[in-house]
Amino acid sequence: MELLGRPVDTPAVEARLDALVAQHARAGSGAMDVLNMIGGRAEGLLDRLPPEVRARLGTVTERALLRAAEAAHGTRGAVSDLPQGRARALTTVMGAAGGLGGLPTALGELPVTVTVLLRAIQDKAAAHGFDPAEPGVRFASVEVFGAAGPLSQDDGADLGFIATRVTLTGAAMHGLIARVAPRLAAVLGQKLAAQTVPLLGAAAGAATNYAYTSYYQDMADVHFGLRRLAIDADRPPEEIVAAFRERAARATLG
Repeated sequence: MELLGRPVDTPAVEARLDALVAQHARAGSGAMDVLNMIGGRAEGLLDRLPPEVRARLGTVTERALLRAAEAAHGTRGAVSDLPQGRARALTTVMGAAGGLGGLPTALGELPVTVTVLLRAIQDKAAAHGFDPAEPGVRFASVEVFGAAGPLSQDDGADLGFIATRVTLTGAAMHGLIARVAPRLAAVLGQKLAAQTVPLLGAAAGAATNYAYTSYYQDMADVHFGLRRLAIDADRPPEEIVAAFRERAARATLG
């Protein structure tokens, strides 16, 4: 992306950094309401899944991400960017449908939800002025899934940027997905477990999908917001990320 006009001044940079830190801090709050609803803890949810499902969760997640990486991008020519609320509403409905039949339907719904989540992340990239068709932006959109997850404590340590100009190859995307999948698998495992709770499967599926969509939209806002700020301020991305981490650490200690 090209810098347009004069770089934003230091007070404006600091104000935008503070806003992104605040958004990052509140990103996972909705997921805690989900845990309260189903009466559990994040670390205990995965234990509710059958051992055979836990064993292949990583493989299922990696396949879902690979399909989503192509499918989400492929929808852009046919479907306009989804408003933030509409994306959340869509995944909420899908989560409820997936939870109606317990684990079998939840597993069937999972790849579709991952695709919609990735598309919502790409829409956030576009909102910050980035072209989701560019290889670097497509890589960065998948990278957002590397955030710790809405039920985990994330200090922003994973807000690294993939170079804007990269060559999009199957091997490169597979390598990125292989690194991102383990964290996303833990998140999706918690979601699947919530959808198996007796009598609450549909409600838990709807709630987790809403919370997770909100979380990844917020993470995408932070990720691409920092990238946009680096461009607008005409500063190295590493400098902007370092300033963000410093502020996030201070906010956590405070």
